[in-house]
Amino acid sequence: MSAASGDGDVMATIEERAAEVAALAAGEIVPSPCINVCRIDPASGLCAGCRRTLDEIAAWSRLDDAGKRVVWARLARRAPG
Repeated sequence: MSAASGDGDVMATIEERAAEVAALAAGEIVPSPCINVCRIDPASGLCAGCRRTLDEIAAWSRLDDAGKRVVWARLARRAPG
């Protein structure tokens, strides 16, 4: 997936991807939200690429699929910084 050009584009992409994740069948692997634009905005504390917090990023590999779906749901609701 290519990096988006602006916050609005990033949020639209995150919202679209979150909808795809929500539609995954039980047992399907939940993909990472990372789009390789890894830069934490000091004002919001969110990654400019995936809109996750540092805690969400650090915990990702330890989360089960249900926990990953929770993070995706948060991302879909999270307003741009």
